[in-house]
Parts: sequence; C-alpha cells; structure tokens
Amino acid sequence: MISFSDSLFKKLWLTVTATILITVLYSFFLSYLFYEKLYVDIVEESLMAEGNRLASDYKGGPLTDEMRQQVEWYNEKSESEVFLVSNPKELSACLPYSIDYETLIGQEEREQLLEGEPVLKSGFEERFGRKILAVAIPLLDNSRLEGIIYLYVPLAKISELTVDFSFLWLIGGVVFIVIAAYLGFKMLHRLTRPLAAMKQAAEKVSDGDYSARVDIQSNDEIGELAKAFNHMSESVQKEDEKKREFLADVSHELRTPISYIKGYSEAMEAGIIKDPEERNKYLKLINRESARMVKIVEDLLDLSRLDAEEYKLVKSPFSLAQLIDDFIIKYEPAMNEKHISLSLDLDPDIIINGDEGRLEQIFQNIIDNSIRYTEKDGMISIRLNKHSFGCKVEIQDTGIGIPDEDIAKLTDRFYRVNKARSRADGGTGLGLAIVDKLVKLHNGKMEIASELGKGTTIKLYFPVIK
Repeated sequence: MISFSDSLFKKLWLTVTATILITVLYSFFLSYLFYEKLYVDIVEESLMAEGNRLASDYKGGPLTDEMRQQVEWYNEKSESEVFLVSNPKELSACLPYSIDYETLIGQEEREQLLEGEPVLKSGFEERFGRKILAVAIPLLDNSRLEGIIYLYVPLAKISELTVDFSFLWLIGGVVFIVIAAYLGFKMLHRLTRPLAAMKQAAEKVSDGDYSARVDIQSNDEIGELAKAFNHMSESVQKEDEKKREFLADVSHELRTPISYIKGYSEAMEAGIIKDPEERNKYLKLINRESARMVKIVEDLLDLSRLDAEEYKLVKSPFSLAQLIDDFIIKYEPAMNEKHISLSLDLDPDIIINGDEGRLEQIFQNIIDNSIRYTEKDGMISIRLNKHSFGCKVEIQDTGIGIPDEDIAKLTDRFYRVNKARSRADGGTGLGLAIVDKLVKLHNGKMEIASELGKGTTIKLYFPVIK
C-alpha cells in the first residue's frame, strides 16, 4: 500500500509529473511558433514564385487586355487571390492624387517597387477588410511603374491549419503526459520501495527488534545503503547480545560470593556453627569471597573506564627491567608456597615511556594466572629483550596450558577455559581483557601461545625511547 502523505514518493512523483507537463507545454508552444513561421515562409515563397512567373510574361509597355485575361485565368485556378493593378492612383501612392486609405501600396512601397524589388505585406488590409499575407510584384517599363501583380492569401486559412496542428498536438501531448505519469509512478514506486522497507526495518530496530534486515539486492546507492543498514543492525544485535551476556555473567559471578557470604554469615548468626575452628574457617571463606567480589567490581570499573576512553595514562620514562624486578618481589611467598622457581633475564638498558602503575597491573594479571595454573615445582620465566617493535617481554610458565581453540577467546570478558576450576581458584575472567586494553593504550600488542600440559607463553611488545 502506497502512502501519499508527505512521502518522498509523492514529492518525487509530483516533481516528475510537473516537469513532464511543463516540458510538453513548452514544446507545444515552440512547435506552434516554429510551425506557423515555417508555414508562412513557405506561403510567402510560393506567392513570390507565382508572381515572378506571371511577371515574366510582361514584355514592357502599357498592360494589355491579354495579360489581364491571363492573370484572371490564373486567379481562377490558383488557391491564392491574384489580380493585376494598373490604376495610376494606386501605383502613384496617392500623390499628387487625393489621399485614399484603400490604396494597396504606400509611398515607401512604391519606391521599393520602382527599384524592381517585390513588396511583402502581412497583417490587416483595409481594402479587403481582413488579415492577409500578400506579395506585390512590380511590372516596370524601364523606370516607369506600369502596374503590379498582387497576390495574397487570407491569414484565416493559415490559422485554420495551425488550429488543426494544435488540436492534434494537444491530444498527443495529453496521451504522452498520462503514459509518462503512469510510467513515472511505477518507476518511482520501484525506486522508493527499498526506502520504505528500510524505514520499516529502522522502526523495528528502534523498538528493540535487532534481527530486522532489509532484503535489497541492487548494487546502486540504495543497495549500498541497505547493506550498510543491515551491517549496522547486525552490529547492534551483536552488541546487544554481548551486553546481555555481560550482564548475565556479572550477575552470575557476583551471585556466587554473595551466596557464600550470606549462607555462612546466617549460619554463624543463628549459632549453628559453635566450634571456634569451624567459625574461623567460615570467616576466612567469607573474607575470601568478599575479596573476590571486590576484585570483580574493581575489574569491571577498570573495563568500564577503558571502554569509555576515560582511562588516562600518566606516562613517564623509566626502566622496564627495574619495574619488573621491583614488582615480582611480592610474588615470592606465593611462588615459594607452590615451590615455583623464577627465572629473570632482563635487559636493564630498555627505557619506555609508560604508566608504571598500569604496566604493573598488566604484569600482575599475567603473573597471577601463571602462578594459579602452574603446578607445584613448576617454573616461571620472564625475559625482556630489545626487538624491532621496540622491546619484548616474554612471560613463560610450565602450567597446564590452554587448548588452541580457546586462545583467541582469552581476551573476551568472563571467558574461562575451565569454568569450574577458575571459580574454585578465584579468577574473575576479566584479567586478560584488561591486559589487552592496557597494552593497546601503550601502543603495544600482545601474543599468546600455549600447549596443553607444557605451559603458556605471553609476549608483550612495547615501543621504547631511543
């Protein structure tokens, strides 16, 4: 169903129809003028040719009766009016004769005739009381004007022909306008139909139906617009799905520690747990779950600021090897507890311009995972070397490793290779997502390689100060 109310289709159709109408009327006007002028020119040439042929029989001297009869005979056969004028009053253009307004020629015309030039006249002629198109051919005997051959055609005949022409032209023009308006209607409907489809799809998207798509196969600008719309709708749908998954993950991750805290605290409040050792054990669990909840909230706040591009780095030049040396000390107790050995191979000459606090956060998240997933008597190696990118920090562990299919998803939020294990161990699933964003903020890049049962290697690349 086509709607005409202030639609683009209505505006285009009216514009096209108005353009066709104006073009047809203008063409008709020009054609009418050209046709009339062309016809008048042809009639003038015809009258001139007829007059010259009749005048060629004049041999000089006074006009004879034979010539008068010849002209009268020709007048009866011709479609134009032809007669011979020999009246001295008319030929002398009134002077010295009395003024006669029915005279066929005037003073200027007489002078033109005396020079042997024919006279053309068009307009109302009092002598005949009508509009005419006339030609006067001089009959000269040396320099004496003995007479003229006067030929004329009433303009009414020409008008009758142009009326017929106008009538036929108008019928053709009306038929053309009707056909053009109908074809324009169909063509514009075909052109604007994709826009109407996109409008409906956009309304669905605005109502929350992100699955709406436009089925347009053309390769023109409208087709490109439809493809862009479908791409936008698909992106919005993916973002909406990510948002729903994110909210579901956040709710799930927070619900677990809250459930622990609520359950243990209610049990202690009700006096169910009376053994002091048991109470200490549950207090530690409550404290651990509280810390886990705090960690999740802090990570979410960091990610939110990173997404909103509100995360401002406080950059300054410093030795990256010194930073690693200083921060790794706090992990000695955790590594000693699991008998994990540490190997450092750091180039002390590498200076980078970065945010020390955020770089420490990067290494902390990675080392946390390395310690968490490395079994007892394992090993963690940290190497810092110069590289064509600037510098490369390589953190390698002898942990359980990661399946190949999971490596590309490690920077996704709340993604865990082994979800049951990670919850037991306290991971939030947000650490590598934060690492990836912080590395990019330092104009660096991250690569992850892993092999099941042998361990994981994370390579970080940063630009350096030369």
